[in-house]
Amino acid sequence: MKLSVDRLSKQYKNKIAVDRVSFSLTEGVTGLLGANGAGKTTLMRMMTGILAPTSGEIKADGIAVQTEEYRSLLGYLPQDFGYYPEFTAKEFVRYIAALKGIDKNTAKRKTDELLELVGLSDVANKKIKTFSGGMKQRVGIAQAIVNDPKILILDEPTAGLDPKERVRFRNLIAEIGKNTIVLFSTHIVSDIDSIASNLLMMRDGQIIYEGAWDKEKGDLEQFYMEEFE
Repeated sequence: MKLSVDRLSKQYKNKIAVDRVSFSLTEGVTGLLGANGAGKTTLMRMMTGILAPTSGEIKADGIAVQTEEYRSLLGYLPQDFGYYPEFTAKEFVRYIAALKGIDKNTAKRKTDELLELVGLSDVANKKIKTFSGGMKQRVGIAQAIVNDPKILILDEPTAGLDPKERVRFRNLIAEIGKNTIVLFSTHIVSDIDSIASNLLMMRDGQIIYEGAWDKEKGDLEQFYMEEFE
């Protein structure tokens, strides 16, 4: 599958949040690097169909972002994903599965599989409000991939996680990215340095670097600090 973003822009009155951005993604993990305010979240919200662009288009194998067919291909974990604190992990993932039109028996099976995958099977019947930040993020991943998405968009998913949780989360995303287009936004280079086969660097609403990191350029974190800090 190929996800194409073509001359995408978003303008709010006198501010251009995303400025004529174009790129293409295929299976694997792409890291979207940029400082806070660079336009990453605006770009990702347009790529999920939540936000309408001012101009430009987004298509997956020719399927437009505004269509139900595109949405069926999509999994999304926003920076602060909404959940019901009184739900157990199992109840919540099954609830999201129902919203995505997955039949009851499949939803039960998928929920059990995914909670095992994200390491929450032993707390599947505990309420989400009792979970740590990292555990909540793992519930977020489970709900985002319950429909077997071909496109997974993650907005700052490791924010607030402790170092051990960050490593676990990165390993999980690397595994998912073997068969899925994953776009992983962050302002922390170490989050994606070891798992991203492709990079997009964003500044002031524009893509300033696209492609695999060329080691001849030196250390990625050092380059990022010089460019963005």
